[in-house]
Amino acid sequence: MTARRIIPCLDVKDGRVVKGVRFEGHVDMGDAAELAARHRDDGADELVFYDITASPQGRTLDYGWVESVARLLDIPFCVAGGIRTVEQAARCLDHGADKVSINSPALERPELIAEMAERLGRQCVVVGVDSRKVGDDWMVHQYTGDPTASRGAGRRTLDWIVEAQGLGAGEIVLNCMDEDGVRRGYDLEQLGAARARLTIPLVASGGAGCMAHFTDVFERADVSGALAASVFHTGTVRIPDLKRELAAAGVEVRP
Repeated sequence: MTARRIIPCLDVKDGRVVKGVRFEGHVDMGDAAELAARHRDDGADELVFYDITASPQGRTLDYGWVESVARLLDIPFCVAGGIRTVEQAARCLDHGADKVSINSPALERPELIAEMAERLGRQCVVVGVDSRKVGDDWMVHQYTGDPTASRGAGRRTLDWIVEAQGLGAGEIVLNCMDEDGVRRGYDLEQLGAARARLTIPLVASGGAGCMAHFTDVFERADVSGALAASVFHTGTVRIPDLKRELAAAGVEVRP
């Protein structure tokens, strides 16, 4: 098994990092560049940057901003936000990003996943999935960066991740909306069900509140990476301490 990845996520709005609870009530967490540099120095394996209002506003992210982030980092980073064409994705990579994540645009036009994988290589293509329990099933939601625009996508989560994998996604990030910002642990049931249906890497998102939650998600849901935001931004969980605890529990991590 390859080393499990610790991935801070920076939800960016107007150049500032914000964080909400269950995708609502966003509050300012600080400057994006300063937080990125701190996480880099603390030993993050990757970083993810989401321009959370790009898709709801019908625009894509700022390539100059991507380039400025790339100059700061010597670890892989992924960008997301309103990327609707292969050309836009390619420009993100040309400006220094290592991966591109698509979410709502992939739901609008699933063949975008295949087009990106063919031209850019599937290792660069991440599909983000925002999922919430509806009745007895998990359902996909879209435009979640703006509470006024967020809505159900009419797709079952487990069906959509399998379809995305078949189209060429190289990785799935499963954002469990019911646990987002609540800090009571990852949705192990949903993540385990997703892991059983995928052969590509799965990254858990939503719910981390303490170091034990990371151990649980790696051991019980067998994910490839764990993404978190506020616990890292606030210093509630420090990455060096987390990696020591994971290693002590027998979870393989990079130093």
